Amino acid sequence: METVVWSKPEDQRAGTPLLVMMHGYGTDESRMVRLFEFLPPEFTFAAVRAPMDIGDHYGWFLLDYFLANDFADVVRVTNSVHDWINSVRSQHSSVSLLGYSQGMAMASTLLRLHPASYSAVVGLSGFVLNNELLTLTDSFETKPPFFWGRDKADLVINEDASAYTGDWLDEHTLLTARTYPGMGHAMSKTEMADVGAFLRHYVLR
Repeated sequence: METVVWSKPEDQRAGTPLLVMMHGYGTDESRMVRLFEFLPPEFTFAAVRAPMDIGDHYGWFLLDYFLANDFADVVRVTNSVHDWINSVRSQHSSVSLLGYSQGMAMASTLLRLHPASYSAVVGLSGFVLNNELLTLTDSFETKPPFFWGRDKADLVINEDASAYTGDWLDEHTLLTARTYPGMGHAMSKTEMADVGAFLRHYVLR
């Protein structure tokens, strides 16, 4: 990936668990960098910038109001991120994923295409892609730990997408679901405390 902000210098990353963090549509990696201080310091965090220009900001793939997308674009960018992760994987004890908004679609798609590659996944105020081709690939020997945090009144993620996401996560993952009334399409310190507890339990234990 062309732009990655790390929480630790290179000489302090060896042997640490890696959390790859993916921002939402129409923003950038700085949104994820602001979360570093609220998450377990045992991790190395890597905030990755999406490759597609969206005005003055960035996105992972084109998206409309109804969350429709070009699946070829999704697969292309997902494979690119996975290849980059593999290029640094050997330095770390494990790799987990965190995605906000469209970044949650990325994180869950990475998990679906490469289920043995990731220790845990965190999805915040986002969604899982409803795609028939992806559904055909869904195969998990054991259910992976997944944290899903959101405000049920989030107006950005439509009801159909939220319903599909909930059903998919219930069926395929070891789900920790939390809601944060009044948060909107955002993230909160309370939510980060819950994410930290989740990561400590499933990754650091």
